[in-house]
Amino acid sequence: MSEAPSARFRARILEAFPAHAARLGWTDAALKAACEEVQLSEGEAALACPNGAEDLMDAFADRADQAMLEALDGLDLQAMRYSQRVKACVQVRLEAQAPYKEAARAMTRALSRPDRGPLAARLVWRTADRIWRALSDTSTDGNYYSKRAILSGVIASTYSRWFADNSPDHEATWVFLDARIGNVMQFEKFKAQLKPLSEGVQTAIGVAARFRYPSR
Repeated sequence: MSEAPSARFRARILEAFPAHAARLGWTDAALKAACEEVQLSEGEAALACPNGAEDLMDAFADRADQAMLEALDGLDLQAMRYSQRVKACVQVRLEAQAPYKEAARAMTRALSRPDRGPLAARLVWRTADRIWRALSDTSTDGNYYSKRAILSGVIASTYSRWFADNSPDHEATWVFLDARIGNVMQFEKFKAQLKPLSEGVQTAIGVAARFRYPSR
């Protein structure tokens, strides 16, 4: 099936847009400049992005996700500890966006508007979900949501550190990411320790209830 014209136009815009967003912010002015660069008419631009520059946020994030997934294909994830696998996913996504760092910064600023909160949450959740799926996560209970919520927080905070990082090869960001994932792993161990205790408490409550309210 051939790609829809709107998707083709949007892909062309996205190739030129990051450089303009780095200079003009994630704005309709940057969108207009990108459309002029790739020689799209106003009608074609409107078809590709009916909501203006905001429509490129999803495409920009999706491109980073796809680059991440492609990079993961070249890694031996099974040879890594679980925490290393999660770190690798977040790191390769950031590395894929390194050439577009200023555009990513501009998009993050644009997404900080209160009315864009749901969109920001959806995009980072989608990235977290794709990471867990790439790691063959099969959880379907509450862990499905908690894993993605926790990883969303790790991704968002690591991006904040990355934007402020001027160290060679972003080494400070990877140290920060290591620490965040370490905190998460400690929390998961704590939850695992609490689970038997919780089950024991529930059993004790059930026994006590039977004594207080004996069956008739």
